[in-house]
Amino acid sequence: MKKLLTATALTAILATSATAQDITEFNIGILGGENAQDRLTSSECFRAKVEAALGVPVKVFTPADYDGVIQGLLGGTLDYAWLGASAYAKTQLTDPEAVEVKLTKQNVDGSTGYYSIGFTRKDTGITSMDDAKGKTFAFADPNSTSGYLVPGAELSAKYGTLDAYFSEVKMSGGHEQTIVGVANGDFDAGVSWADGLGNWEDGYTNGAFRKAADAGLVDMSNLVEIWRSTLIPEGPMVVRKALPQDVKDKVTALTADLWETDPECAYNLAGGEAKDFVPVEPAAYDGILAARKMQEGM
Repeated sequence: MKKLLTATALTAILATSATAQDITEFNIGILGGENAQDRLTSSECFRAKVEAALGVPVKVFTPADYDGVIQGLLGGTLDYAWLGASAYAKTQLTDPEAVEVKLTKQNVDGSTGYYSIGFTRKDTGITSMDDAKGKTFAFADPNSTSGYLVPGAELSAKYGTLDAYFSEVKMSGGHEQTIVGVANGDFDAGVSWADGLGNWEDGYTNGAFRKAADAGLVDMSNLVEIWRSTLIPEGPMVVRKALPQDVKDKVTALTADLWETDPECAYNLAGGEAKDFVPVEPAAYDGILAARKMQEGM
């Protein structure tokens, strides 16, 4: 007589049989912040590597705003994304079982953080955030950590209601849009992000300014920094929790090794120079989760 499988044995068998062959595609979401074509171009090498590793078609999706990626992860239509800390916090607060935190970016100096940078054009005469009073000011996106959550909280703590402090507060739609908008005179000042390492004229070593400078969108010598936030934890690379374990492991290992196996691809993915992609724990974002809860009145 055949023995019945115990629940434990059945679970183990089902778990080990779930492999990359059980998925038919893999979808990567890229946060807003630069135009869609640039996002597709900079991530193409990574997309191709993931496709080769998993043996299934891999597509990259570039929603117009941060929430498009968040909702894709929550709804199961996206499998992988590099989120900002605030976008991750929203995902966790909505559904704690949606994603798993895997890796984050390590800067060239070994740190794993970055800054929200307030900036303006050199010819505005604005030299500090005090001088920006009564001017038009741009944030990036409501779900951006460095483009809204952190600078909004820190500037409000010092200057009070920002709609009253500035003549007008706008959401540009993304970091690239803020940088180009300030450079073109659409906004008097705004915030974007950088690791704060290296030279301002290069757009620092890594971040939105570096990507804009590398793309030839702005001449950094025409811009000037006027404010800097406290250090912000670098956002996590996350995978959808419901994926087969070997899929999650393959994509994580590929990403963790990228600076060693293909530095040019890693540079494109990271948005500039960095040291590595390293493991990170969810606890690294506890402070951002708390700030997000406060912002949403939870």
